[in-house]
Amino acid sequence: MSSLSVWLILLAPLATLAHPVKPGDYSKQEASGQFWHISDLHLDFSYHLTDDHTKVCLSSKGANASSPGIFGDFMCDSPYGLILSAIQYINASEQKVDFMIWTGDSPPHVPVKELSTKLVIDVIGNMTSTIRSLLPDMLVFPALGNHDYWPQDQLPVSGSEVYTAVAEFWKPWLCEEALSTFRKGGYYSQIFKSNGTSHPLRIISLNTNLYYSPNKVTFNMTDPADQFQWLEETLKLSRQNNEKAYVIAHVPIGYLPFTSFTAAMEYKFNEKLVKIFRTYNDVIAGQFYGHTHRDSFMVVLDEKDKPVGSAFVAPAVTPIKSSSEKESNNPGFRLYQYDTNSYSLKDLWHYYLNLTDANLRKEALWKLEYIMTTEYNIKDLQPESLKELVLRFRKPQSVEFQNYYKNYLVNFDSPDGCNTACKERQVCAIQYVDGSSYLDCLLDFLKYDGIQDSSNFL
Repeated sequence: MSSLSVWLILLAPLATLAHPVKPGDYSKQEASGQFWHISDLHLDFSYHLTDDHTKVCLSSKGANASSPGIFGDFMCDSPYGLILSAIQYINASEQKVDFMIWTGDSPPHVPVKELSTKLVIDVIGNMTSTIRSLLPDMLVFPALGNHDYWPQDQLPVSGSEVYTAVAEFWKPWLCEEALSTFRKGGYYSQIFKSNGTSHPLRIISLNTNLYYSPNKVTFNMTDPADQFQWLEETLKLSRQNNEKAYVIAHVPIGYLPFTSFTAAMEYKFNEKLVKIFRTYNDVIAGQFYGHTHRDSFMVVLDEKDKPVGSAFVAPAVTPIKSSSEKESNNPGFRLYQYDTNSYSLKDLWHYYLNLTDANLRKEALWKLEYIMTTEYNIKDLQPESLKELVLRFRKPQSVEFQNYYKNYLVNFDSPDGCNTACKERQVCAIQYVDGSSYLDCLLDFLKYDGIQDSSNFL
């Protein structure tokens, strides 16, 4: 499909628009500041309704779309109307926010031959234009995803056509110093100063795609694009200047909760990043990721198992799953609440769209799915609270864990639920982000359960 075709499809009018739903009478008196987090838009510009369900979208890779409608299908990436409805809901929500973070992945999951550098740049540019046109007063801090390059995953360690083009798209949001490092390596930092506080917040946007396991460009490197050195220097300066920092990125630290013994990043890169985050835990007030398409969180523990960091993974706007998967996710995004003096995270409101219902109604009814402190009976989103919560997850028949797994799939109707092995993978991934602790956790579960055959964990 040509670049021109992409633009024609994106500019086509929608039959329906998002319908804002007010979240209810939840008190926000203690929340001094708020920001949105949206991730993994994955626009499939080929999406269209046709009687031949193998040809609804390129992202299904020839598999039958399950029940396609105007807002998408669980076998496909996002049609433009789905993405537009999410941004329209944010625009109409009447929430007072300070900024939004956007953690990458605009192009679809399609074969390499269906894309090109120009198409990838066009899609990122169109998603940027959509956000800017609907949210003209919103300050956005973006990060690149592994699909925000062609060929996918192979993000380079020096200047590229994509880095240069995307820097131009993001000029309205980022200062020249931030754009300079972005053009070189796809990462940056920028100060955000909240009204009424003397303490600045530094947003650090990492290009963790450089550490992603499928990235062959960086496989034999120790510090791709000198990002580790830059990160440590940036955090050291933040400590000296009495700043706090939010780290945003696409590929998260830690281990994938839906499989065993598999880090999201190359092992050596994950260990290095975890070490840095532990060292500067007094500076880093929160970490925010995307990539997995699921709703999860992680606790960063130091070498003595003391909780020192909170990390959150936002689910995707795209609902796509492969034909081999039984589970997917409904589209979602979230709103964080934080203390404007300390920048400590106070709460999380998660919004979602029931995709099946939206297609039947031909109307996108985005709704509040849950409020984290209420859902899990915790005081805040601080590391101590999250560690206490995951200990409750470990208990047999934990209601909190059952709620967590429902939220993990963003209210997607799971046919199998989460069995013992599933729960143990999830809990270990939440509680331990370094390799040795994670491995010990899974082995302890195996010993405790008396499981001789570990094939369910592999």
